[in-house]
Amino acid sequence: LAGWGCRLKGDDRLKEKIADLTESGAPDAPAAEVVRDIADAIRYTFCSETAAYQDAYTNIKGMLETRGYEMTYSQNHWSADQYKGVNTRWITPAGQRFELQFHTPESFNAKQDVTHDSYERMRNPRTQDGERHELGAFQREVCSWIAPPDGVSGIPNYRQGGPLDA
Repeated sequence: LAGWGCRLKGDDRLKEKIADLTESGAPDAPAAEVVRDIADAIRYTFCSETAAYQDAYTNIKGMLETRGYEMTYSQNHWSADQYKGVNTRWITPAGQRFELQFHTPESFNAKQDVTHDSYERMRNPRTQDGERHELGAFQREVCSWIAPPDGVSGIPNYRQGGPLDA
């Protein structure tokens, strides 16, 4: 596991997500219910060397499923131009939701140390379009240097209960 100190979403960002979810569809829902449905309030990152990446994904997925964990979502971002990795969402047998990201050392470094600030600026509604364009160009440049692991295109996108828009 990598980024252990970031496994819990920060208080400010969690409050933003609760407010967004409450405003957009569940204004009368209890806060505990809204929080329970936030898939990435708890998130883990598995980091694997490039050569073992696809096997690591398959093995970890299988181990979780064998123990009764249920995958609800998987998005393979290796063909994207501003982020590299596979993001999955799970529910434990007790009903706890969490996110598990799969990275190589290079993609994790890019996400965590190089492009995180630009990602935060891009999602800020106060960021001007010109700056957003520059930030996107920066992220594309960084990600252009990250080699995809062999066989990674074989990791499918998945959404429980329906199609996943790529």
